[in-house]
Amino acid sequence: MVHTEWTRRVLSRRSAVKGAIALGVTASLAACTEAPQTGGQGGGNTLQRLRDAGTVNIGIAGEIPYGFTRDGEVTGESPEVAKAVFRAIGVPNVSATQVEFGQLIPALNAGQYDMVAAGMAILPERCRQAQFSAVDYVTNTAFLVPEGNPEGVANFEDVRASGVNLAVLSGTIEQQVAQDLGVPGGQLQTYGGQAELLQAVQAGRAYAGALTDISLRALLDQNPGAQLEVTEGFVPVVDGQEALQAGGFVFRQGETELVDAFNRELTTLHDNGRWLEIVRPFGFTEDNLPPENVTTEQLCAGE
Repeated sequence: MVHTEWTRRVLSRRSAVKGAIALGVTASLAACTEAPQTGGQGGGNTLQRLRDAGTVNIGIAGEIPYGFTRDGEVTGESPEVAKAVFRAIGVPNVSATQVEFGQLIPALNAGQYDMVAAGMAILPERCRQAQFSAVDYVTNTAFLVPEGNPEGVANFEDVRASGVNLAVLSGTIEQQVAQDLGVPGGQLQTYGGQAELLQAVQAGRAYAGALTDISLRALLDQNPGAQLEVTEGFVPVVDGQEALQAGGFVFRQGETELVDAFNRELTTLHDNGRWLEIVRPFGFTEDNLPPENVTTEQLCAGE
């Protein structure tokens, strides 16, 4: 059965891109300086509080290339873009707290950090729980499979038809779209991180692992002897329409002043070319810039 709240957008196919990032450690730690105690449910002048403290605490999931730690520093596409935005609005330091992907929004709303910078796809269900920034990037889905892809799996329909096991990260858009496209629960295996997903495919517990093409290419780049390959990136077709993944930053509901200031600087980075300079080391290209006709409002509405 197709999930009626799946975000549907008819968009052109984006080319696959290759990541080149070192595999990060999976421990939760702070970078730059220790973060102040965050608030609970949003509201109030959070932007001024962050300026006064000089530090914003972000939530990450340890997923390469979106948000992870390397050599004791928080990095990745989303944290590096967030650093540039927050510097522009008067918050010079960024610290990070790592949780499993599926716990990012609950931990945000519980006040464990000020925002999520983890490459999170904008979906209606998530929009009801938190507030998203303007669209930061778009990307395709891909599979990590054995070399040669003997089962010929190229999309979720192939997974369902072939009966092979599919590894996904808990709480991700890949898990949701697999379910929405009818992949039986018995074929789905959920894991807490990329390393576990890779190990599952290597060990044959799962035939394929589903993530964004950027993420999987970065993972494989760090494991060249894995005897695995990444399929061509694709846009899942749900209910007869193509759905391109679009990601953003996440805030507690009611943080309007903070989100507005963040969006202004994020848009500036997109427009002046600085965004591409920041994200290229993580495998992003011009193909990942969000088209003008892809907006957070439309994505949250499921259009």
